[in-house]
Amino acid sequence: MHIVDGALSNPVVIGGAVLAVAGIARGLRGLEMEKIPAAGVLSATFFVASLVHVPIGPSSVHLIMNGLAGLVLGWAAFPALFVGLLLQAVFFGFGGLTVLGINTFNIAAPAVIVWLMFGSRVQRLEPRGAAILAGIGGALAIAFTTIFVAIALALSGDEFLPAARLVFFAHIPVMLIEGLLTAAAVYLAKQVKPELFGQIAAATS
Repeated sequence: MHIVDGALSNPVVIGGAVLAVAGIARGLRGLEMEKIPAAGVLSATFFVASLVHVPIGPSSVHLIMNGLAGLVLGWAAFPALFVGLLLQAVFFGFGGLTVLGINTFNIAAPAVIVWLMFGSRVQRLEPRGAAILAGIGGALAIAFTTIFVAIALALSGDEFLPAARLVFFAHIPVMLIEGLLTAAAVYLAKQVKPELFGQIAAATS
C-alpha cells in the first residue's frame, strides 16, 4: 500500500504531509504513558506484517493491520503507524521519504475512521460480538486505505487511473485476510486483557 517516491504530484505530496502532521499531533496529545507499550507493539506489528509486499505499479500489496491499530489506539494510530513507515522507508526503501506524509495519512486515517465507527461498541461487547465487529473494521480499514491511495493517484494525473483501480481490486483478498486476523486478535485480547480497549477508549474520549 506504500506509494513510491516520484509517483505523486507536488500538491498531493504537500497536502498529505500537512494532513499527516495534523493527525500525528492529535495522536500524540492522546498518547498517555499507559498507551505507549500498545503503540509500540502495534507499530512493530505493522512493520513486520507489511515487510512482505508485492509491487503493483506505483503502489504495493501487503498486510497492514491498521484496523487493529485503530481499534486499540484511536488517534494514537497516527504516530504509531508513522514510526513504522519511517523505519521501513529508511531501512528498506519502502515508499520513500518524500511520500512519507501521504502514506501515513492513507494508512492511519482509515484506522481512526474504523475506531470512530466501531471502537466504543468493541469496548462494550463480549469477545465474540467484539470480534465480529473488529473483523468488519479490519476489512474496511483496508478498503478505505485503497480508496485513499486511489484518490491520491487519481489527483496526480489521469495516467494513474488504471493503477488506482488495480490497487483496489488487488487488495480484496487482503481485506478478507485482515478481517480474519483482526477478529482473532480482538477476540483474544478481549479474553485476556479486556481493559486494553476500555482504558484507551476512555482516555481518548
